[in-house]
Amino acid sequence: MTPVARLVFPALRWRRRTGFDDERLRIERTLELGVGGYIFFGGTADAASALIREIQAAAPHPLLFAADFERGVGQQFTDRTQLPPPAALGFLGQSDLTARCGQITARQARQVGINWVYAPVADLDVEPNNPIVQTRSFGDLPDQVGGHVGAWIRAAEAEGVATSAKHYPGHGRTTADSHETLPRVDAPLDILAASDLKPFADGIAAGTRSVMCAHVAYPAWDSSGLPASLSAPVQRHLRTALGFDGVIVTDALIMEGVLRGRGAAGAVVAAVTAGADALLYPQDAEAVVKALDAAAGKALPSARVDDALARIARLVEAVSGPASSAPDLAEDGAFADALADMTLHVLRGEALGLVQPLEVVMVDDDVGGPYAVGPRDLLQRRLAELGVRMGRGGSRILLVYSEPRSWKGRAMLGDRSLGAIRRAAPTTALVILFGHPRLEAQLEGTTPVLCAWHGQPLMQHAAARWVAARLG
Repeated sequence: MTPVARLVFPALRWRRRTGFDDERLRIERTLELGVGGYIFFGGTADAASALIREIQAAAPHPLLFAADFERGVGQQFTDRTQLPPPAALGFLGQSDLTARCGQITARQARQVGINWVYAPVADLDVEPNNPIVQTRSFGDLPDQVGGHVGAWIRAAEAEGVATSAKHYPGHGRTTADSHETLPRVDAPLDILAASDLKPFADGIAAGTRSVMCAHVAYPAWDSSGLPASLSAPVQRHLRTALGFDGVIVTDALIMEGVLRGRGAAGAVVAAVTAGADALLYPQDAEAVVKALDAAAGKALPSARVDDALARIARLVEAVSGPASSAPDLAEDGAFADALADMTLHVLRGEALGLVQPLEVVMVDDDVGGPYAVGPRDLLQRRLAELGVRMGRGGSRILLVYSEPRSWKGRAMLGDRSLGAIRRAAPTTALVILFGHPRLEAQLEGTTPVLCAWHGQPLMQHAAARWVAARLG
């Protein structure tokens, strides 16, 4: 066991057949290393909670347990509340509703045992060809996004979790996905300071305890071409100009934006040297701990290691107290459903006059990639539960799914999807777009289009209610 291991946070992934059992050996080895905690992906809250209690009981020191909860705890754990994507909250423009989402997320996270939430996204949705931000952002206006970021953070931090504004200094201007390459933003610091950095400043003012750095290069700011996660000037600006005194965490260390040309061992040493305190999701925790240990006191100054360890210790202490209050899951679910209903809106078209039986067809632009998409039949099932007759002979509804996904590599609908949409269009009475509203411009013709933002179960169910309420 070595002290530098506490800067490392491996991932634990749920698998459909075996749950978290495949992670047992990883947990055993990384606890022996003395890692600082884990990030969870998938599963159920009950399974995660049981594993968290087991891990903490076996750990030599208090740990941080983290997860990506941009759309609520239900984004990862199927038995907890999903919330609409940030873009939908930005569309509503009511910071009190965004604050309630932060509160619900934090309360449910603490009940599970998650004390570090990697949210909210503070990036601006300013580049239509950005393949990875899109509906994950609250919008394109710095003040608007900053207001929502601040409201979410204040509410969540008040419930005893550490939040993380991401992806500093802004991933919104990129046209590439940092999972598969190193994107670059050519805007100089003065432009970024007046726009992209504003939501991060608002998040810091609201009390966020951590900031996640992007694997994105800003060559007009740091001519070395290093990603922000490895850039001393970019991270120094966060400490000095923005006055952030919490934990700087890297984005995931499985991403090509940081690995290319240096590998994980080189990346972690460079990241801590530049100013990062927490190293998220290395594929091989043992290798990166070994690299850190070998570099400590040499290429990696001892004072920098001590500073990072002290920041991690303060974060652990800050979230080690009891939760402020337990969640009311029924109340949270009712709020989420009502909120989802509010976010639905027609992008084009007039009153529909849909006729039963309904025929539902689907175009899924998200197939492929390393991670399976969620269920795509929930709208149909919910319509049937609501008493709607399904089949041919009435109106046809076309469902179009297009979400920002890792390694997808594009923002707009692909050619295959557009071809399928074109073939279905002449007999379609309604298109439901589970994606960014700007994709409506790719849908030819005058068929009414309903914006439902994201293909998550919450939004499929909301769309089903919307359709059922408008049947003749």
